[in-house]
Amino acid sequence: MTQTGPNGLADTQIAAIRPRLHRYSARMLGSALDAEDVVQDSLASALVNWPAGGVRNVESWLFRIVHNRTIDHMRRTERVRMEPLPEQPIADDTPPPLEARELATFALTVFLQLTPLQRSALILKDVMGHSLAEVSEMLDVSVGGVKSALSRGRDNLRRIAPDRDTADTAALPVADADRLHDYVDRFIGRDFDGIRAQLLADVSLDLVGRVRQQGAGPVGRYFSNYSDIALMSARPVTVEGHPAMHITDGDGDYVVILGWRGGRIARIRDFRYARYVMDSARMVPLA
Repeated sequence: MTQTGPNGLADTQIAAIRPRLHRYSARMLGSALDAEDVVQDSLASALVNWPAGGVRNVESWLFRIVHNRTIDHMRRTERVRMEPLPEQPIADDTPPPLEARELATFALTVFLQLTPLQRSALILKDVMGHSLAEVSEMLDVSVGGVKSALSRGRDNLRRIAPDRDTADTAALPVADADRLHDYVDRFIGRDFDGIRAQLLADVSLDLVGRVRQQGAGPVGRYFSNYSDIALMSARPVTVEGHPAMHITDGDGDYVVILGWRGGRIARIRDFRYARYVMDSARMVPLA
């Protein structure tokens, strides 16, 4: 049954907006996984703190919350500590928008070389197709300020992108690589009892967008659902350096992030119901 929240907002509406919120945050942070954390926290906060008088433009309002939380995450983690590119005076001729084929060549980490405002304006306008007025409202910046950030961001991104080495590696500690291969082999072979035997007592499961559970008992029951799902393939990969399994089924592709502690399975993060993450995730096959 579809649930209706504040302002008549239905789960189906949130589901339609969520991939766009994630795409924005992922390019701001340079991480599809961290972006999903930010979006989850943002949506939970939005539903709890919904204005009594309702919201005129739900998508813009949610984008602003995600933007603010993304900036907070950047300040808190200080993942990439780099001086901003020098600001150049705006030329008389504003650089043209980035084309789809250009954007397709830019790794998420390339966007991190821009200042936060340049990054935000460029992602919202050129990557996601919002109008100047919409970007202005989302960022609470004047249209003139958005134009300035866009001009500098486009110019800077075109200058730095060709020189950036954005190659990912799939290097894992040998023990983790062996555990990952074993997990995938058991998963493909439907040896779920063998996987359950490797779960830590306090193992955590995040079935993204659906449920979070902890404990070998509840998490063990999660594998029962996979007994009835037809899989086309599963292979070991890394996603942003984390050991993971890339699954293909009749509905497309998704990943399951895995973690071990003391040689036993400690964390499972399954994106079966959040496949939009594949749009931004940096995935590399494991040999």
